[in-house]
Amino acid sequence: MTFRLTDAGVQSILLDIEGTTTPISFVYDVLFPFARLHVKSYLEEHFARAQVQADLDLLRQEYRVDLQQTPPPPEIISGTRNDEIESFVAYVYWLMDRDRKSTGLKSLQGRIWKQGYKDGALKAEVFPDVPAALVRWHAAGMKLGIFSSGSVLAQKLLFSHTNFGDLSAFLDHYFDTTSGAKNRADSYRTISAAVGVKPASFLFISDVGAELEAAHEAGMKILLCMRPGNHPQGSGISQTIDSFDEVF
Repeated sequence: MTFRLTDAGVQSILLDIEGTTTPISFVYDVLFPFARLHVKSYLEEHFARAQVQADLDLLRQEYRVDLQQTPPPPEIISGTRNDEIESFVAYVYWLMDRDRKSTGLKSLQGRIWKQGYKDGALKAEVFPDVPAALVRWHAAGMKLGIFSSGSVLAQKLLFSHTNFGDLSAFLDHYFDTTSGAKNRADSYRTISAAVGVKPASFLFISDVGAELEAAHEAGMKILLCMRPGNHPQGSGISQTIDSFDEVF
């Protein structure tokens, strides 16, 4: 389909990452395995840093809730430095195996990926139509933002190190799970207020029906992005695109 931004009264565009700007395969086959491979060595090197300890405190809070599950998660222990690191690594693996949208986990992963981008071991992938669309929308005066379960740090790193160069200059806002869950309407109201644009003037593009339904409930306009490799959606959303080239 063709979606004309000005005809729809859109002033701000909010984008999902995984399955929307970036192939799902990059997230699951590159980013997640990289974090899993390096989490232990990263903690061993940076365990005492205040920012890392803040992430671990968030993980401890989540762990206490997870203890109610059956079976419970791997134990986070208080002991020697090495023992604590080993226990955190086990819990991180447990969360990743469940694809948990954990704020502490996502923040820690972002720090690990930062090192990977810095070392040149990581290069982010975006779909070929993304750079031109960001340039086009930015030139049209749209406020452009990202809403992802990955941390704001991880989002900024991804768009600063893409296979098409640094695209971060075209993005005005980044939002993660600290703004709320992506399947809750209140999260989109929070984002709308933060940007200073009414929900009715927002367009949210995502590959996940539940997220789009929440944004629609908040008053935003929505488009379902149907990229190669995306998971089928059982929602009744009729407005779909295959490429950002259809939005101008």
